[in-house]
Amino acid sequence: MRKRPIGAIAAMALTATGAGAADLYRGAPSYLSPPAYGYSWTGPYVGANLGYQWGSLSNSGARPSGFAGGLQGGFNWQFDQFVLGWEGDLQLSDSSDMFANYKFSNPWFGTMRGRGGFALNNILFYGTLGLAYGRGHVDVGNVSESNFHVGWTAGAGLEVGLAPHWSVKAEYLFVDLASESYGLTLSNNGLTSNLVRFGVNYRF
Repeated sequence: MRKRPIGAIAAMALTATGAGAADLYRGAPSYLSPPAYGYSWTGPYVGANLGYQWGSLSNSGARPSGFAGGLQGGFNWQFDQFVLGWEGDLQLSDSSDMFANYKFSNPWFGTMRGRGGFALNNILFYGTLGLAYGRGHVDVGNVSESNFHVGWTAGAGLEVGLAPHWSVKAEYLFVDLASESYGLTLSNNGLTSNLVRFGVNYRF
C-alpha cells in the first residue's frame, strides 16, 4: 500500500476544517463573514432575557426582589479582537417588598448602555455602562402612588457565539434609580438593584 506523507495528510485535514467553518457562514450577510482570526461579532442584533433582581430602597427598610425578563437589541463593531457597541433593553419585573404599612414595587425598568469587550474567537468578554430608568410604585391599602426614576447602570458579561446568527449570554448589572419624593412614604426613595440574567441574541 502506498503511504501518504504526513505533511500531505495534515494539509488535507486543515483544508477540511476550513471548509467546515466556511459552511457555518454560507448565506450569512457580508458583515457576519468571519474575520481572518475567526468569529465575527459585527452587526445588529435582537434578543430576549430572563433573570433575578434584588436590591434596597433608600430611606426605607424595603428590600425589593423578584424575577425580571424582557427584550434587548443593539449593534456591535469589531476591530480585530476588540468589540464596541451599544445596547438597549426593556424589562418587566415582579420585584417588590413590604415595609411598615406600604409595599414598594418596581414593575418595569430599562437601560441604554455602551458596551466594550475583548473577543477570543466566538467568546466575548465585555463591560457595559449607561443610563437606567424605571417605575417605582407604592401601595398603602387601596391608595397607590407612582414615580418615574432615572439613574445609571454598570456591569459585565460573557457572550458565546453558537453560529453566525445566534449567541447566548450571561450578564450582571448594577442599577441605581435616583431618589424621587413619595407622599405615601413621607420621604425621598431611590432604588438600587442587582440583576443577574441570561439571554439569547439573534444577529441579522
